[in-house]
Amino acid sequence: MIRAKTITMLPKFIEKNTPKSHTSLANFTTWKVGGPAEWIAEPRNIYELTNLICWAEMKGIPCHIIGAGSNILINDYGLKGLTLCTRKFHGYTIDKKTGIIEACSGESIPNLVRKAAKQGLHGLEWAVGIPGTIGGATVMNAGAQGGVTENRIISVKVFSIEKKKIYELHKNDLEYAYRKSLLQEEKLIVLSSRFQLEPGFNPEKLSNETNQNLQNRLNNQPYNLPSCGSVFRNPKNDKAGRMIEDLGLKGLREGQAEVSCMHANFIINKGSAKASDITRLISIIQSKVQEKHGLLLHPEVKRLGFE
Repeated sequence: MIRAKTITMLPKFIEKNTPKSHTSLANFTTWKVGGPAEWIAEPRNIYELTNLICWAEMKGIPCHIIGAGSNILINDYGLKGLTLCTRKFHGYTIDKKTGIIEACSGESIPNLVRKAAKQGLHGLEWAVGIPGTIGGATVMNAGAQGGVTENRIISVKVFSIEKKKIYELHKNDLEYAYRKSLLQEEKLIVLSSRFQLEPGFNPEKLSNETNQNLQNRLNNQPYNLPSCGSVFRNPKNDKAGRMIEDLGLKGLREGQAEVSCMHANFIINKGSAKASDITRLISIIQSKVQEKHGLLLHPEVKRLGFE
């Protein structure tokens, strides 16, 4: 970690963003499932974030961090403590000449991709169909259509919950691997990420390519119904969706949770699914794949409140 600096706590900001109690988390996830948060807040800047963390510490309760909720499964019983949703943590800068973009963790990936394309910056067109935030993509090393976050990231600014300091971590510090990073292990909150893109491309062509990539996703994946995106990581030299489909599991249901008939690596909410329905369906898929192929599919999904 480098360039550390201490953050001064400013209690007055807590008055502008007082946590709400007993709020359903279903509306904070793309799966539309999850019980209530004991407390929840949506910080809009570092001052509100740090003060909310101090508020939780004074109460002696844990903190959970979520973004757009596109890669998480929250227990039907909800979450104890304070849930911090960073989807309002907005802001970005684009340097058209150098190709460097810095975006706050709550920025929408699809929106940022389109803005980069309009500036003639090449390198993120593959990410337009990822229904999440910059922070989530940075933590999970998100990828799609042959692209991956680590290929374009330069550095990340994070806030250490334990040390109350901001650090700038460079790409080599992040220990990236397939859908993994150091950020999944440490008590660090992503504030912003810097990306190196390639300047000087035709904006119209990039925008067209971006739109085509999105259309390809829409044609092959069930974005019209609530889901978390891909449920399982792809095993080496194979595709989780292909393995699940070959076992005839498309359309398999538990309650209102269903293996998508469009793409077998998606579990969709048909209306009133519960986290328990999705959990059972994940276990059934894992069991059947292991029985047939002798390997365990590992979920990409982060589970919260199941301890």
